[in-house]
Amino acid sequence: MSIERPTKAANTGVRRSMQGNKSRDTKPELAIRRLLHARGLRYRVSHRPLPGVRRTADIVFTRLKVAVFVDGCFWHGCEEHHTVAATNAAYWAEKVRRNRERDQETDQLLRDAGWLPVRIWEHQDPRTAAEQISTLVQSSAERGERPGP
Repeated sequence: MSIERPTKAANTGVRRSMQGNKSRDTKPELAIRRLLHARGLRYRVSHRPLPGVRRTADIVFTRLKVAVFVDGCFWHGCEEHHTVAATNAAYWAEKVRRNRERDQETDQLLRDAGWLPVRIWEHQDPRTAAEQISTLVQSSAERGERPGP
């Protein structure tokens, strides 16, 4: 079944809302990055870890090969917070399904290339997320190897 993509927003309110969605520097990302930076960790922001693959991680520790994605609950289908779209529901359901499929594919591509993909939901406490990321990165750096899954 092919889902036809709407060419225009349903109304000006929807259009403004969609234009306001950011692909980087979201509040959860900024909070996590601030906490990681305060811990002395340095990283790349909005970086493509794999050459030739159009997938961008939110936070990347290049030397240790750790790619962090801060996933939005609506866009990536969080089982706890995802809501069904009221307008163009079939289109958005397919969009979220494909995003989840692409996330799994991205994680596998990264693992196959020796990277550790880390997925954080936007609703997670930034302190807990930063602690999780920090632990992976610091233990890996101390051992001189890439962290395991």
